[in-house]
Amino acid sequence: MATKPHLEFERDMVEVQEQIEKLLDIAERKGIDVSSELAELRRKLEVLREETYQNLTPIDQVQVARHPRRPYTLDYLERVFTDFIELHGDRSYRDDAAIVGGWARLDGQPVMVVGHQKGRDMKENLLRNFGMPHPEGYRKALRLMRMAEKFGRPVVTLIDTPGAYPGIGAEKRGQAEAIATNLREMARLKVPLISVVLGEGGSGGALALGVTDRILILEHAVYSVISPEGCAAILWRSAEHRDKAAAALKLTSSNLKKLGVVDEVIPEPPGGAHADWDTTAHRLKDALIRHLTELRSLDAEERRKARWDKFGQMGAWTEGH
Repeated sequence: MATKPHLEFERDMVEVQEQIEKLLDIAERKGIDVSSELAELRRKLEVLREETYQNLTPIDQVQVARHPRRPYTLDYLERVFTDFIELHGDRSYRDDAAIVGGWARLDGQPVMVVGHQKGRDMKENLLRNFGMPHPEGYRKALRLMRMAEKFGRPVVTLIDTPGAYPGIGAEKRGQAEAIATNLREMARLKVPLISVVLGEGGSGGALALGVTDRILILEHAVYSVISPEGCAAILWRSAEHRDKAAAALKLTSSNLKKLGVVDEVIPEPPGGAHADWDTTAHRLKDALIRHLTELRSLDAEERRKARWDKFGQMGAWTEGH
C-alpha cells in the first residue's frame, strides 16, 4: 500500500488512517466483522484531526496551504462550477499553463473564472511551472477579464501561487509591467469581482488576480507579500528562521481577517481541505453565490468606488516632513 504524502504533524492521523485501511482490507478478505473496532478508530481519527488543526502555528498553516493533496483550481472547477470552457493564450506571445481560465456557470449563472494552477507530479509541475505564471499568464488573465466586462459577466479569480515566475525570460517579457497593468485594470472593471485564496497567496503574483470587490480565503490558506523563507533570508540571513518570519508576517486567515485584508474566512473540514475536497467545494460555492448576489445588487459605479476605497483603507502609514 503506497503511503500518501503527509505533513510531520499529521503523522498520528496517518497512522490511525492506515490502521483503518488495514482493518477494512482484512474484513474484505476474510469476511470478519470489524465494525466496532472501525467505529473506535474513526472516533479517534476525528478527535486527532480536530485537536491538531485547532492548534496550528503560522508555519504549520503555511505547510497546510502547500499540501500536495490540497485541491487546486481545476479541482474546484469540477466541483463548484459547471459547463467550464477553457480559453487559451494572451494573443501576443503564447499560452501559460500556470493560469487557467474560461467561461463557466455558477448556480446556473455565467461567470468568467481565472485561477493559478499547480501540478500533482513532476511532469504536471513542469507544465504548470509550479503554479508560477509568466507575464503572458497575467496578460491572458486580463484578456479574459476584459472579455467578461464586454459581456457584463462577473469574474471569479482563484489564487494559489508561491509568486510570479522570476526567471530572466519572464523579466525580459515584462513581468512587472504585466502585474502592474492587471492591478490598474482590475480596479477599473465595472463587473462584480470576487477572489478566493485557495492555498498560497504569494506577493504580486497573487495580487495580480486579487484586486476585487470581495476577497475570500480558505481557513488554512495564507496570503503574504513574501514567503516565510524569503522573508527570513532577507531579515535574518537564513531561511532557518522561517518560523519566526511566518509569525511576523501575519499571513494566516484569522490575522488577515482582523487586519481587514480579507472579507471572509471560509471554514475547512477537520483535517483541512485536502482531507475532504467535496465539503470544501460546497462551502466555497455557498460563499461565492452569497457574495455575488450581494454585489449584483449594487450599481457598477458604486461597486468600483467601494473597491477603490477598500484597498485605500488597507494598512497604516504616517506622513513626515
